[in-house]
Amino acid sequence: MDIQTIVLLAAVASLVVVLVVVLMRRDGGSREAEQRMQQQLALALSQQAETVQRVEKSLREQEQALGKVVAERLDRTEKATGQIVTDLRERLVRIDEAQKKIGELSTQVVSLQEVLSNKQARGAFGEVQLNDLVQSALPPSAYDFQVTLSTGVRADCLLKLPNPPGSIAIDAKFPLESYSQLRAVPAGDGAALLAAQRSFQQAIRKHIADIRSKYIVPGETAESALMFLPSEAVYGELHANFTGLVEESYRARVWIVSPTTMMATLNTVRAVLKDVRMREQAGEIQKMVGLILGDVKRLDDRVDNLKKHFAQTEKDLREIDTSTTAITRRGERILAVDLGEEPAALPPKV
Repeated sequence: MDIQTIVLLAAVASLVVVLVVVLMRRDGGSREAEQRMQQQLALALSQQAETVQRVEKSLREQEQALGKVVAERLDRTEKATGQIVTDLRERLVRIDEAQKKIGELSTQVVSLQEVLSNKQARGAFGEVQLNDLVQSALPPSAYDFQVTLSTGVRADCLLKLPNPPGSIAIDAKFPLESYSQLRAVPAGDGAALLAAQRSFQQAIRKHIADIRSKYIVPGETAESALMFLPSEAVYGELHANFTGLVEESYRARVWIVSPTTMMATLNTVRAVLKDVRMREQAGEIQKMVGLILGDVKRLDDRVDNLKKHFAQTEKDLREIDTSTTAITRRGERILAVDLGEEPAALPPKV
């Protein structure tokens, strides 16, 4: 029972008492009046007790319903809170994993920058990338790495192709410093841009000249060589803004390739090697066909000899048949001679 209900019942009880007092005073305090007041008071108290019971019952029912609703809402809230906490933990785990990966990537980027800042390490980086591309595209018999030519220079890779065109030398170059200077020029600084472009052209032109003089050896290699740039960005910059330099490389018979175009070139080399193997196999097949034709001719001769044997056998059989026929006829004539006796019956012909 709440406070408001208790206050209300107290007020009702006070009002009843006041009424009783008033009525007693009005009746002059007679016994009959007192008895009537007692009866009325008892009736009022009984009615009040019933009212209180009904109010208490209603309050208990409301309290139970409210408790049930509150329990259901608390249960739903607890489940929702648990799911939110679970989702939050999963997201925190993913965020932690992502942070670890970002940290590892940052370490790798720093390591890559350290590698690329050193010329020797940068050259090794290009050679490793070149080796991976060649090994993934060609069979081991089609290439060699770090081959020393007759001139004493060492090529990063030598593609072993038949003549023509012959073996093709590949050298990895990575002009990162001049390219980085070119990319670092502030916008609108024409003088700095011109100087950076000149430096980049000089670096590429020197690489072309070195490859032309070192890796194109008459009688030993093909009439051209490949310069491998292990960076698509450098390759794109070269073909987008330095087309004249690319044409110079064509005239020097030095073909500049990036990882993507290198893979296309290697696929072409693989097709050439496959065609060579097919030609070699075709010659072997022709040789085997010639041998088979010889065997067929000998078989035909032997069949002819067998036919001759069969013909001779057939002739012998006909002659034997002729001889047996003649012998039979002579025997019949002998039996046909009249000697006064019944001729003996000839045995049946088989």
